[in-house]
Amino acid sequence: MNKLKLFCLPYAGGSAAIFNKWKEFIDDTIEIIPIELAGRGSRIQAPMYTSVSEAVDDIFEIVKEGITDGPYALFGHSMGAMLAYELTTKIATQGLEGPQHIFFSGRAVPHIKMREDKKYHLLDEENFKKQVRKLGGTPPEFFKHPELLELFLPLLRNDFMLAATDYSNREIVPHSCNITVFLGKEEDMTHEQADGWKLHTEGVCSIHYFNGGHFFLNQYAKEMVELMNTTLITQKNTLEKIRLS
Repeated sequence: MNKLKLFCLPYAGGSAAIFNKWKEFIDDTIEIIPIELAGRGSRIQAPMYTSVSEAVDDIFEIVKEGITDGPYALFGHSMGAMLAYELTTKIATQGLEGPQHIFFSGRAVPHIKMREDKKYHLLDEENFKKQVRKLGGTPPEFFKHPELLELFLPLLRNDFMLAATDYSNREIVPHSCNITVFLGKEEDMTHEQADGWKLHTEGVCSIHYFNGGHFFLNQYAKEMVELMNTTLITQKNTLEKIRLS
């Protein structure tokens, strides 16, 4: 059976390992493929990215074979959502088949300029550490062991730099596939920043809210994956009916 591939892109500072737990909940017809970004996890020796375009080019080379031999979807949380967005654009410019669905999680729309106080990579070292602790998502042991924190913070600061890339002056070009947006109810995000995702698809945009802040995906992994199962299976069945009609 040719499974639908679900390529997953992590948040700032995250590695492919954050998606391991998801494999317990994913449907048998779907294969989760976590993407390991440079500078972390199994690619810790690889140089960190200097730009979003460099990151997207690297990710494209990783997924290129997988996206050309069957149906696929994309998931990204926070920085990963932005990378998924740009990856879809890159795939289109290469004349390749786009994803059947994109899941954007924990990210405001790219066409609204990021507030200056959200550009965490510009903070001095002490305030940067405070902000990292406030955001959550970083394992507590990092704060107990300064040597671990010193290794981790440069990567995180670099990821925040990538995540702050400004696309507010770029024309909105809606994706052709349906999209789903996952957000935390306590995220610091305006209605316009959330609802604006509807402008980024020619199809259907579904928005789901979870209790909690930015790292709601750690607490609600099972619920999120079950929603993705339902979404992808329903869409697959609909496409098959259309092909047979």
